[in-house]
Amino acid sequence: MTIKIRPEIDSIASEIIGIRRDIHMYPEQGFDVYRTAALVAEKLNQWGIHVREKVGKTGVVGDLEGNHPGPTIALRADMDALPIQETGNVPYKSKNDGLMHACGHDGHTAILLGVAKVLSHKKELLQGRLRFIFQPSEEKDGGAAYMIEDGCLEGVDEIYGIHLWNYSEFGEIGSRPGAILAATDSLNFIVEGIGGHGAMPQGTVDAIVVSANLINALQTVVSRNVDPLQNAVVSIGTIHGGDNHNVIASSVKMDGTVRTFSDEIRMLIKNRILQIAKGMETSFGGKIDVKIEKGYPATVNDPTLFEKLMTAAKNVVGNGALKITPFMGGEDFAYYAEKVPGCFFFIGSSPQGVPPGTIPHHCSHFDFDERALLVGASVLLELVENSLAR
Repeated sequence: MTIKIRPEIDSIASEIIGIRRDIHMYPEQGFDVYRTAALVAEKLNQWGIHVREKVGKTGVVGDLEGNHPGPTIALRADMDALPIQETGNVPYKSKNDGLMHACGHDGHTAILLGVAKVLSHKKELLQGRLRFIFQPSEEKDGGAAYMIEDGCLEGVDEIYGIHLWNYSEFGEIGSRPGAILAATDSLNFIVEGIGGHGAMPQGTVDAIVVSANLINALQTVVSRNVDPLQNAVVSIGTIHGGDNHNVIASSVKMDGTVRTFSDEIRMLIKNRILQIAKGMETSFGGKIDVKIEKGYPATVNDPTLFEKLMTAAKNVVGNGALKITPFMGGEDFAYYAEKVPGCFFFIGSSPQGVPPGTIPHHCSHFDFDERALLVGASVLLELVENSLAR
């Protein structure tokens, strides 16, 4: 595989990596990305890019006007970290206890800043405008929706999002037209029964038995109600109930997730879950309270933008530009792509010497191949110039 890092990016490689490491050492969670946002705003101001702060609570938006009229292209990076204690032993290890950049958002921010710096010196070549969107709270609470509410997409014609990806080898760029990431809905069950002595179950409604049957029945939703050619997941992640070994539990609480790619399947699964819960009440007695809360919608890539991305990616990584299968994870980039044509893509970043996926995202020793920062920045630069260069 031949990789052609753009010379403008290669010339600032140490700065891009340095920014990533600085952000990594001082991770911030959710909307509390004050230091990171200040760093981003400071850099953009230095490069003569018009800056708006406190967008979507703590986000930053930078506008770079070309010297000639044309469309507006937005590039988005997320800035937030995760509530994880870092266990890896690297020189840039987190200095904030209980917080860690365990998903690569520090790298996303560094990539976008690198692209911004390079393009700030090419205004005379640009026909249109570049909008750099630095977003808080992707991991939780959907910061994208708050950014949109504060006008970050006003005047935008198309938007691109990036994600470093340790499940792919360095030098690979992966995306697809259509749905690429799933909708992420949450499930909450409270099963109320009638407790009693474990040795005398008559007259009780065992909430644990009801819950066990409910879990088993939920597994039939995908296997027996969803078209086998469609993709969906129903998973129960937590179950809590009971107080003692010889006491029949009067209540159980369970939480889970639903992942889908279409609104039709999303609604089918919701209805079946409610029907199953109602049937369990009839069969066993007791009461089952069900809450199904909508999370992020499915991320759907515009086919035309996907082709633009592939053209740019092939110029950088050659045959490393890949059309991939959908992934059941979720991303609030979906909110942007619902409003304007969008394209989300993955940048292979598996560390050298280990198979892809060996060091997964959201683990306490997460790290990535920092050369991927240069690949990602090169692809974005290629993409922008193909679209806006005079």
